[in-house]
Amino acid sequence: MASNYTENFTVEKCKTSKINDVDFDDLKFGSVFSDHMLVCDYKNGTWEAPKITPYQPITLEPSSKIFHYGQSIFEGMKAYKDDNGSVFLFRPTDNCKRLNISAKRLAMPELPEAYFIDGLKALLELEKDWIPTAEGSALYIRPFMFATGQGFHASPADSYKFIIACAPSGAYFSGQVKVLIEEQYSRSANGGVGFAKAGGNYAGQFYPTQLAKDKGYQQVIWTDDNTHDYIEEAGAMNIFVRINDTLLTVPTSDRILDGITRKSILSIAEAEGIKTEVRKIKVSELIEASENGSLKELFGAGTAAVVSPISGFGFKGQDYELPKLENTYGALLKKRITDIQTNKVDDPYGWRVKVC
Repeated sequence: MASNYTENFTVEKCKTSKINDVDFDDLKFGSVFSDHMLVCDYKNGTWEAPKITPYQPITLEPSSKIFHYGQSIFEGMKAYKDDNGSVFLFRPTDNCKRLNISAKRLAMPELPEAYFIDGLKALLELEKDWIPTAEGSALYIRPFMFATGQGFHASPADSYKFIIACAPSGAYFSGQVKVLIEEQYSRSANGGVGFAKAGGNYAGQFYPTQLAKDKGYQQVIWTDDNTHDYIEEAGAMNIFVRINDTLLTVPTSDRILDGITRKSILSIAEAEGIKTEVRKIKVSELIEASENGSLKELFGAGTAAVVSPISGFGFKGQDYELPKLENTYGALLKKRITDIQTNKVDDPYGWRVKVC
């Protein structure tokens, strides 16, 4: 762990591990947590040295600004084991860069890359037994930062806490997802924080999503804030559309997250000879393609599921079904990515990072 803070880096191990109490054959996503976490505090204008402690509750004053002004950001990552027990990360530097992009937008201090990368590696070396090995499983990693500075005045906090916590998770399978194209609510707006992984972005999604669930759908396809004529994201995931043999996705913007899985899919699709287009996609184009039979696939892309197929969508009171294909782009691209992540194939892109 070569970094400029190792001499001050402290590790406090838990007295008794919880690992023997965990049923690794029945892991629900994000509900069981490993023994340790990494903690790093920002005070007096500088980041203190990170430390690893037992996983434990956080104590905060009621006046902490996280409760009042919502300065909170996070990332989502996974750690994988190969057949030899080696531990790998997938594009961790991209997560660190995106965390700092989010921090800057929310007037929060940027975290040194060494603290993020080397701290995470140290944590994983300690928690490697928590990484499940069943097909499709992984150790989900949640780096997050929030305001701990106190005061009721509406201004950025003067102190913050960065934490990395881990949750072993089984294979993520969302089933056949049916989505509703949103006509009223928006996930984000031009000039806003939609491109950041800010907690408030997700809180704002819950109510419209619940309305969709009440109508029999599992998720929402978000549309633009101005006209609602263009599709933008699928729930908390980037969206991909296959029309005939072309794979489409929308460009990133102030409103749309620059997804790491999204970028990986585009690179792999190109290598596989799949024609791709990054452009705006009208709702009317989606409807027309469904009606004339050229719409072949819809899927979301993100860390948790990698690829989440969409079986159908609703719009203006009418439902549209996707064809059932044996060989899909979504399944192919998911396999290509997961094979790289789990060291089953060579990584020509340099995305896979060995931890130990």
